[in-house]
Amino acid sequence: MIPTPILDKIQTPDQVMQLSAKEKEALAEELRQTIIDRVSQNGGHLASSLGVVDLTIALLSEFNPPHDQIVWDVGHQAYAYKLLTGRKDQFHTLRQYGGITGFPKISESKYDAFGVGHSSTSVSAALGLLRAKKLKGDDGHVVAVIGDGAMTGGMAFEGLNDTGHFSENLTVILNDNQMSIDKNVGGLSTALANLRSSTGYIKAKGRVEKFLLKIPLIGKPIARMLRAIKTWFRLLIRRNTPVIFEDLGFRYFGPFDGHDIPLLQKKLQIAKQIDGPVLIHVITQKGKGYPFAVEDPSSYHGVSPFDIEKGVQPSEKYTFTHCFSDSVVRVGEKYENVVAICAAMMTSTGLVNFRKHMKLRFFDVGIAEEHAVTMAAGMAVNGFVPVVALYSTFAQRAYDQLLHDVCLQDLHVVLALDRAGIVGADGMTHQGIYDISMMLSMPNVTLLSPCNYAELDRMLEWAVAEGKGLVAVRYPRGGQSEILEKIPSEEGIGPRVIREGSDVAILALGVMCEQALVAADELEEKGIHAKVIDVRCVKPCDVESWKILLSGIKKVVTIEDGIAHAGFGAFLMSQLEEADAMKDIEHFEIFGVSDHPLIAGGRNVLLEKEHMDAKSIVEKIESWT
Repeated sequence: MIPTPILDKIQTPDQVMQLSAKEKEALAEELRQTIIDRVSQNGGHLASSLGVVDLTIALLSEFNPPHDQIVWDVGHQAYAYKLLTGRKDQFHTLRQYGGITGFPKISESKYDAFGVGHSSTSVSAALGLLRAKKLKGDDGHVVAVIGDGAMTGGMAFEGLNDTGHFSENLTVILNDNQMSIDKNVGGLSTALANLRSSTGYIKAKGRVEKFLLKIPLIGKPIARMLRAIKTWFRLLIRRNTPVIFEDLGFRYFGPFDGHDIPLLQKKLQIAKQIDGPVLIHVITQKGKGYPFAVEDPSSYHGVSPFDIEKGVQPSEKYTFTHCFSDSVVRVGEKYENVVAICAAMMTSTGLVNFRKHMKLRFFDVGIAEEHAVTMAAGMAVNGFVPVVALYSTFAQRAYDQLLHDVCLQDLHVVLALDRAGIVGADGMTHQGIYDISMMLSMPNVTLLSPCNYAELDRMLEWAVAEGKGLVAVRYPRGGQSEILEKIPSEEGIGPRVIREGSDVAILALGVMCEQALVAADELEEKGIHAKVIDVRCVKPCDVESWKILLSGIKKVVTIEDGIAHAGFGAFLMSQLEEADAMKDIEHFEIFGVSDHPLIAGGRNVLLEKEHMDAKSIVEKIESWT
């Protein structure tokens, strides 16, 4: 155990206020070492959490949760906040089944003001919290902490615009580490770079701020004059690079050193005294305190368990993401009208090599999934075939764009859904279990689910060369098992038998074929002969093929890594009933995720808890005999 004498004394966040400046510096070091130690064992978001340790201490030195409310955008950087808000003794359970989550969660602690997990939501949520406080007569402060990467999301500007227009007393902390997961892109990133480099403005503005704060504000005319003086001064010093946040109605302060706790406290004290919205721009170092993470923050954004002394070692394991990476390059080289699009996750979605080989046909739009999809639709109109690579959980953010801009216009766009299905330790905000339900609700959609690498490679080319409308290909995190690897690839996208049997049919979607085949082996030992069918295509539903495949079968099981009541099984049953093909089926059981948030935990643990494993399938089929 790492000795943490100061952290051990902190049972409630208000105790941080009582520490001396020297103790706070020591506390910051203890927090960093504790985070590094635990993430090295459990995995998690390391670089971002290390970068905001000093900021967290400063916030808790000036604000008093839960009376004051702090909203962390995305929330993967909130480990220090968890440690300082009564969860140190549970920190060893971080991201484990039944443990504390990797993100703020209202039901976990009264100090978590808002549940988060996706980007760019903090300003809107914080404004809602603030307006509710005002209506109740609550004088507590509200703070939103948002990163420069998250600021590229359009929703952040919707919140800023609303806040500034009505001059709400909201404090926004812009945590600028020049990163999201990969390097930030876009005009805002350039604007922030200009602000960071404008040292003359920063120094002069700081001196004028101190002077102005000593002048008592007597009446609206003088207040207007002071604001006019500040605007004039800003334009005089930086007439070519005005501060966009002031144009939105915020009082802008910064940029400041985000690791200088006393300085941060002073700026937060000023923010509390100002009537109207304030944005404090701080510069932090992602990964601070752990040299490996400082040198390569992208690789230490989200990590699996690792050796602290050696750092994260490159994985030699080939995954579905690697397969997609290779396939999209091959397809792009073969078809010159293919373009690739991602939303600030070039490395994570496997598009690095595409950019390397076909840079002019690659587009990273920042954390802006909605924009990515509608931009893809525009490119499709003009003859290109866009391949948009998104995590399943983040594709949810572009539901309207997928429906309205792609599907209703029947445009040919390929959607690569990485991390589909049960993801695991990142918890309920990141589980990729809703994409099937989402796609089933839209017209002009083809939804494919490959069971192994060979099928993914073939399906991606089919999606580009032969597909029509929106073609979504969903595949999981991680790699294929030996069982899945042995399944041969076949032409077409329709359902196909991968194991013969006559007593029961197990219809498996994607990598759930593994559970189906294991269950079939166990059933065979019990004298029950199971036919296993690889679904491959969720939608459209080829009813005639299913009628042939299920002919003579009276017991049917479907297994999918999505929502059971609104997924493939339920869809197939409705289609068979409509075709009057259910009359001979005595039992039809749907295995999938139950209708509740799916918490963090290892994939195998969650499969068992959700009764989606081979054992549960066998038990259900046995109960019918």
